[in-house]
Amino acid sequence: MKPIIGIFLGEAAGVGPELIAKLVAEKMPDTCCRPVLIGDARVLRRGMEISHVDFPFTCVDKVDQIDWDGPVSIIDLKNLDPDTVKIGEVDPKSGKVTGDTLVYSMDLLKDHQIDGFVFGPLNKQAFKRGGYHVEDEHELFAQCLDWMDKPRGILNVMNKLWTFRVTTHIPFKEVPKYITKENVLKTIDLTYQTMKRAGYDNPRIALAALNPHCGEGGLCGTEEIDILKPVVESLQAQGKDIVGPVSADTIFMHAFRGEYDAVVTLYHDQGQIATKLLAFDEGVTVAGGLPYAITTPEHGTAFDIAGKGIAKTSSFAHAIRLAAQMSGWRGEEA
Repeated sequence: MKPIIGIFLGEAAGVGPELIAKLVAEKMPDTCCRPVLIGDARVLRRGMEISHVDFPFTCVDKVDQIDWDGPVSIIDLKNLDPDTVKIGEVDPKSGKVTGDTLVYSMDLLKDHQIDGFVFGPLNKQAFKRGGYHVEDEHELFAQCLDWMDKPRGILNVMNKLWTFRVTTHIPFKEVPKYITKENVLKTIDLTYQTMKRAGYDNPRIALAALNPHCGEGGLCGTEEIDILKPVVESLQAQGKDIVGPVSADTIFMHAFRGEYDAVVTLYHDQGQIATKLLAFDEGVTVAGGLPYAITTPEHGTAFDIAGKGIAKTSSFAHAIRLAAQMSGWRGEEA
């Protein structure tokens, strides 16, 4: 049977509820999973009103109460009256409810009531002002799932191209000291294992160079010779389909032509600029390394257009399909 995927409405002041309403009205989630919505039914109804859609739904307390042949079900937490939240504004009360619902959803995963989880965009300022003093929601997931000391990271998927990076939100001047054989190997392995869960037998992975022109044979930096090339050769000896280091100014030209399934970059903007130029409205964020499939649209709460009913659903649809793939569904690719 198709996997059971929990779909959290997301920050009530953002575009999440209206996007989910549109997708459910189109029966999109049913194509790849057995969906169960999570949140407050009143927030869902407001999302339906904003999107000008209407469909029947059933409120349940637990997943085992769902009739999969009936209307879509929502686990109605009854925890937020949308009339108390102004759309498009940061609200600590809504941020707290968002955090509480994420914790509740992690319990559903741990109890094996759902197979995977997709969450609507959240606002980190509201989330933290609401009392969740963690770096981000991904750290909260790791805490809830007892996964803090295990390899994990955030991957991005756009137009079927996966990207991951060795370093993330650190000052650029500190990047080189983190480019070690151990860190690069961990990053590539996490990419490989996460993509295996999504159905790739032996994903084609390219590793980006750090220095201009791939270091010009050591004349413009030696990281490619001392660190990156040995890592690639060791993985190739294991039978993994990996190439590199590839000059960063051309690696995405090859990737966009379909030559790679994934690109591993060395710092934040090395990959983010290219992929967001390619398909900003299509991107999906994947919580890599965790024991369950967890995805979310990459675009955020979009406070500037929330409540107008004009937000695009493509990223959210991809996030649902990808969570289903990582939970065992092997139909149409995300």
